[in-house]
Formats: sequence, C-alpha cells, structure tokens
Amino acid sequence: MKRILLVTSAVSSVILSLVLTAAVPSQQGSDEASALDATQVRLDHLDPAIDQILPKDAKLERIATGFKWVEGPIWLNGSLYFAEIPSDSIRRWTPGDENVSMFITPSGYQGHTAYGGPEPGSNGMTADTSGRLTVAGHAQRDVYRLESLNSESQITILADSYKGKKLNSPNDLVYRSDGSLYFTDPPYGLRTQSDSDPAKQLKSNGVYRIPNATAQQPGSKPVSSQLQLLITDLPRPNGITFSPDEKVLYVNNSEPKKIWMRYRVQPDGSLTDAKLFYDATADQRPGSPDGMKVDQQGNVYSTGPGGVWIFTPEGKPLGIILIPEKAANVAWGGADRKMLYIAASSSMYRVHLNIAGAPLVINK
Repeated sequence: MKRILLVTSAVSSVILSLVLTAAVPSQQGSDEASALDATQVRLDHLDPAIDQILPKDAKLERIATGFKWVEGPIWLNGSLYFAEIPSDSIRRWTPGDENVSMFITPSGYQGHTAYGGPEPGSNGMTADTSGRLTVAGHAQRDVYRLESLNSESQITILADSYKGKKLNSPNDLVYRSDGSLYFTDPPYGLRTQSDSDPAKQLKSNGVYRIPNATAQQPGSKPVSSQLQLLITDLPRPNGITFSPDEKVLYVNNSEPKKIWMRYRVQPDGSLTDAKLFYDATADQRPGSPDGMKVDQQGNVYSTGPGGVWIFTPEGKPLGIILIPEKAANVAWGGADRKMLYIAASSSMYRVHLNIAGAPLVINK
C-alpha cells in the first residue's frame, strides 16, 4: 500500500480549512483545550436517566471542519484519528495543536485513475490490545492492520475474500478479547453502493468473524478459509460493538429499516438468539443507524436519525444528542475516556459525559 505522510503546515491548513482558532475552556482540562466553537447541547430528553449520563451544562464542541464525509474516529496515544472517505485519507487531530494533519493517503482505493464512486477511502477503525490500528478498507474491499502507529508502517491484510469471492466493502469492526475480529460488510464502498453493482461478488451483505486475528503474523497473507460468515439477513449491516462483558454483540442496519439488533455471543464466538434491540424506521430525521460504542455501564451510543442515540443495555432509548449535521460514528477519548467524539458529515464534534467509555477491547 502506498502511504504518504503530510506534516502539518500553514499551506496544508489553508487547503483543508482546518485551522482551530478559538480556544474554549473544557471540562477535560488543558489537554483538551482547543475547539472551533461550543454550544449548549440540544437534547431529545426521552427518559430521566439521561441526566445521569449527560451533564446539565454539557457543551457540544466542534473541533474540526471543512470535510465532505468523516467517519471511523478512534482515540490512540493522545490523538484522534478519523477517516475522510471522499478524499481517501485518514487524518489526525491532537488537542492543543492548531491543525488537523494528514496521516495516511490513500487509505482505501489504491488505483491510479479516479475511483468513479462517492466513497473511495477507508471507513471504521479500531485497535487490538497491542494498540495496532485496524482499518475497514471500504473501497479497498479488505480489512487491514498497521503494525505500528505511523504512516510508513507495515500493512497486514487480515481479510479480503470469502470462499474465493471478494468482500463487498468492510464498514465497521470490533475486537473481542479472544483475539478475534468481527466486521460488517455492506456495499457502501462500491462505486454504485448497490447490490447490483457489477463488481459485487457476494450475494449477502454479511457480518464476519476472523478467528485469532491478533495472532496473524505481520505481513502474512490472510487465511481466507478461516473467515466465518455469522449474519446474512441484514440488508445493510453497519455499526458493530460488544457489551462490556462481551456476552452480547450489537449490530445495526442502516436501510431500508433503521434497526438495531442484539445477539448472544457463545464461547466459541458464534452468535445465537437474535433479537430486535430498537426500531427507528419511522423517524424521518436525517441519519441512520451507523457507528456504535458502549460505556462502562453497558449503555449503547449510536449515531442515528437526528444525532447520537443513547440506549440502556435493554434497548430503552434515554435521549438523543442532536447534531446539526448527519452523524456517522462515535468514539471515546480523552484522559478519562469520558469525551465522546462524533464524526458528522463536514465536522468532528465532542461532548464530555459523566460515564467513561468501555475500552476498545478487554485484555483478559
């Protein structure tokens, strides 16, 4: 994979229109000091229990803007990394710095001609217990891992095909403490984003499991015969996350139904007992179920119609943090992991909450 690192400079900041100028005091302290602007959080208050999660004076801070479609945020080593899919890149933002820098480009499509579709870049990101950044390649139609957190890192492809057929376009992913990796595979990274796309080889838009993904040797080829297809009946599987005890896997579906599902995770990593977690199909506000995370108490945070939905572990909606743009994904960050970062169309936002986010993966 060709990778280019662009250091932050005055020229790049003008091109990207990402100068972070207005310093806004934050509840996190000096390491979370800079933001473009801050406004009082607007909330759909659905249950009194939301008051235990969202501070009364919570602010929605915009920390970066000027993009077309941001996705897949992840907090690693004191910085926020996120995908900017139309520009086929992964960006990096560090609190206290004035600029967003280019981390990797291209991050998805590797061709030398124009892609011809709206989403050529990578999508969701996560990390294993060794801190290795793992990326849903999206338009690259694979899942890959960086062996170190730098733009010139060795790349290891973890999955790119199932039973001899190319994956659609891996979208989001999550590790389990046994070293396995679960990911969703809708067609949104294909040129037409449809099931009739001429490049689409698989009939289903599935949810997969890579057993022992963390044990794959750096630079080695994926063992495609070991890839397990777990879910086949969701038309557009998208966001994916585990409960803190890893007994439940949550998977949402973006369209045509806007639903969240929950599955019982068996000791061998297989899934049983599929149940509807919540159905928001009737909600016509901009946005669909997409990126998802959980906090330490098991509450579920997911982008959806109107903004970021917050559910109890049982599927009761407590409130919706209203976002002024269509929201795509979320991530926990900051020194106390109580800062929720939100990728939404042209901008990255954050809000400080009362409950810390669950770790990326539990090291048992």
